[in-house]
Amino acid sequence: MAFAAPTFLLLLLPAQVEPSPKPESPLEEFTRIGKALYAGDNPVIGTGERRKLEKALHNEAVTGERRVRVLMQLSDEQLEAGDVELAIDTLKQALELGTQVGLEENLPLKIHRQLGLAYLRLAENRNCVERHNRDCCIFPLSGGAIHSVREPAEEARREYELVLSETPGNLESRWLLNIAAMALGEYPDSVPEAFRLPPGAFASEASAPRFRDVSEKAGVDGFNLAGGVAVEDYDGDGLFDILTSTCDPLGSLIYYRNRGDGTFADLSDATHASEQLGGLNLIAGDVDDDGDPDALVLRGAWLLDDGRIRKSLLRNDRGERFTDVTRAAGLAEPAYPTQAGAFGDYDGDGWLDVYVVSESRIEGEPTATNFPSQLFKNRGDGTFAEIAAAAGVTNDRYGKAVAAGDYDEDGDLDLFVSNIGKKRLYRNRGNGTFEDVAEAAGVAEPSGRTFACWFFDQDEDGRLDLWLGGYQTNVEDLAAAALGEPYECILPRLYRNRGDGTFVDVAKELGLARPMLPMGANFGDIDQDGWLDIYLGTGEPGLKSLMPNIMLWSEGGKRYRDVTAATGLGQLQKGHGIAFVDFDGDGDEDVYHQLGGFFPVDKYRSALYENPGGNGNHWLYLSLVGTKTNRDAVGARVKVALETEEGPRELHRAAGSVSSFGGSPHRLEIGLGKAKRVARLEIRWPRSKTTQVFEDVPLDAWLRVTEGTKNFERLELRRFSF
Repeated sequence: MAFAAPTFLLLLLPAQVEPSPKPESPLEEFTRIGKALYAGDNPVIGTGERRKLEKALHNEAVTGERRVRVLMQLSDEQLEAGDVELAIDTLKQALELGTQVGLEENLPLKIHRQLGLAYLRLAENRNCVERHNRDCCIFPLSGGAIHSVREPAEEARREYELVLSETPGNLESRWLLNIAAMALGEYPDSVPEAFRLPPGAFASEASAPRFRDVSEKAGVDGFNLAGGVAVEDYDGDGLFDILTSTCDPLGSLIYYRNRGDGTFADLSDATHASEQLGGLNLIAGDVDDDGDPDALVLRGAWLLDDGRIRKSLLRNDRGERFTDVTRAAGLAEPAYPTQAGAFGDYDGDGWLDVYVVSESRIEGEPTATNFPSQLFKNRGDGTFAEIAAAAGVTNDRYGKAVAAGDYDEDGDLDLFVSNIGKKRLYRNRGNGTFEDVAEAAGVAEPSGRTFACWFFDQDEDGRLDLWLGGYQTNVEDLAAAALGEPYECILPRLYRNRGDGTFVDVAKELGLARPMLPMGANFGDIDQDGWLDIYLGTGEPGLKSLMPNIMLWSEGGKRYRDVTAATGLGQLQKGHGIAFVDFDGDGDEDVYHQLGGFFPVDKYRSALYENPGGNGNHWLYLSLVGTKTNRDAVGARVKVALETEEGPRELHRAAGSVSSFGGSPHRLEIGLGKAKRVARLEIRWPRSKTTQVFEDVPLDAWLRVTEGTKNFERLELRRFSF
């Protein structure tokens, strides 16, 4: 018989404890999540639907027109996944089968439209991707943008001509036919007159300097899907570095350190940035008040319930290492799909908090899981408390962008949220709570799809105005606008601040009320004349959205002129994170643009556009350092009083006011035009409620101003050539 040990002896034996599982590293965690997304049923990037369609084709009961439709659906999945030639073969099978079984009237033309799109994508791959040069995809296409591998574009042109011969009013096919002809270097002559878009529709409305893409030479032309950018001086050497993300759930963050000689070093692995995968956007801010910018990676956008992927708060150690401190800081859970966040000291305690907008669907789908937006209060000890419900800013709508700014001039930061649905303007009451005043302020509309937003003083009257980009436009609308025909889309808004708590839309009178589909977007001053210009990165996930990114030059603040063609910034590939910054220290703003689409097939190279400058305009750069106010000086206001040949002039800037899908640094880069001198510089600090005043400030200088000091410091602007 078995002998049972006495209980007291068992107590003396070593405990048989199961070893604790080793916690996942960030790289392991995000790799697991990314692989599951690609293998799953997510309608955007999952492969589950493709497997179902392939299985259906093995079912002998799937015949006739039903089989044709399955082939068409399968070709879409193949194309979006990057199997372009396979998608073309599948569509040819659908056409061949269709001629045998007979199809309803419009179905063959739909197949030809899909074929045209697949051939255009093949044309992009064979030319713009595999044979990339600095001219590739710059609209209107010319020079190095003309395709040397011609067959795919020729096939696309044939498909669209066939479609238009049967349906001449199809504006989508008309737009893409003209694009194919441009790619072949045969626009406008080769396009039948009945289908031609007028060349004048694509001409610049004013002269402007032509930018040059130096990204390949500089080593910052990362090849990726859509993502964000946060340009800052991460290592404190006086040069601006680049941190970019990608929505590819298996694609890594990239960190480019500026060497100061026209090139950048990819230190993604050395700094552990490459351990962070995915993230349609990221933002930067000094959350631990140690003097170097940290970063927050935002994940899960557009992925619906599958987008419940945690954020990453990365503590920057002087550009040597980015450490994931998300869980310790209290930012990891709950995880909601997002791409939008804004750093700001919302409670006025001197520490940067962060508001993160989530993609809740309960308004459109009452049974959907609610994803409330989150307001994380910085406790000042490395941790955050989530207080959105108590503060009244849960939003509970499908949020796509957020902007922070003191629009009512009461000394605290307010919040504007761009939703798919009605917008929110959360006025900060100054007691830890907010109230939504969007309806009363006149900024709740439009109630449809909108995207990027920001606060800026567009008319230089000292009050913050509001940009809001529409996101319900397509290439049919662009074709209609080019032809002078009616179109139906959501137009952008530029809400002018009346100074009484309300806004009025002045987009039409400023020349902005036209079809545009901006995702990435930002503002800067390309000619340093003191008036803020706008650059829009356009497109949407669908591959047919071949539309140029748009540069809009502010003509004295009275009207915006489209200078896309003149500047060479009309990239046809989908535009996302945009940063305006003087990288090379020559006194004008260059542009870094993270490019690429959302589907796996739609990768593209990011671009660094060098500003040629040369107009003789003056400038002033300001690095503000808060002591009582948060160190980044977010919320501080700047007034620059100038003496010019035409008389006195004032410029106004809001520190920390950035685009929700931009990425410009915290340094204020202010164009002064032909100013004779800076007569007066005023800086209002929100927490200390003090104003610093400096007179006879030097032109063409980079100054550091610390809150509470009597004098400014003049910093060295390191200049180099790309």
